Amino acid sequence: MLTLEDLDSLLSQNNVVVFTTYRRDGMPQQSLVTVGKIDNSLVFTTRSRNAKAFNLTRDPRCALMIISTDRRTFAALDGTAEIISSNNSDPEVLRLRLREVFELASGKQHPDWQEYDRVMIEQRRVIVSFNPNRIVGHNI
Repeated sequence: MLTLEDLDSLLSQNNVVVFTTYRRDGMPQQSLVTVGKIDNSLVFTTRSRNAKAFNLTRDPRCALMIISTDRRTFAALDGTAEIISSNNSDPEVLRLRLREVFELASGKQHPDWQEYDRVMIEQRRVIVSFNPNRIVGHNI
């Protein structure tokens, strides 16, 4: 069975992934997200009022697909996600974690952290922490 560590090379090529949650009626809702890796989780931010956040609050099951830039290698991951927000995290811890997710996903420092913090609060951003239960891949 593959692990997240086995996907490091693939993620270094392309960390913009297809993320799937499930609507109330069971139909999939997909979007592109830019992820970073923390321990055994893939993380990204989203607005608290986006469909992803609503769907995950109701049903933490989700899936993710990573595709190489030449489209010859991919990994499909099934698992669950946790939403980290001001509802379940200390505001200072959340602020620092949002910064960490930005750095991991973008691979760089933000040019103005105060502006970043302000925008995160304005947009009511949350962190989605995806924990895979199963990983299958092709050409990994």
